[in-house]
Amino acid sequence: MSSRPVRWQDSSGKLIACTEKIKVLNENLDELRQVAQDALEDGVLMGCCERQLRDALAEAVGHLVNPYSVVS
Repeated sequence: MSSRPVRWQDSSGKLIACTEKIKVLNENLDELRQVAQDALEDGVLMGCCERQLRDALAEAVGHLVNPYSVVS
């Protein structure tokens, strides 16, 4: 499951330069992709509609909450 590398940016658009931060971000993304792939495969094998599974995964990601967000 390969994709092009992400060029991680901070909230102002500046590239993240710290190699340890980049490593953690990439590892987290790889883990998320693998869990999502496993969920998709399980669902398809159980007879679920692939489009519905993809939509449900996208919705789950879309509803993630940033606990560090500043609310004004």
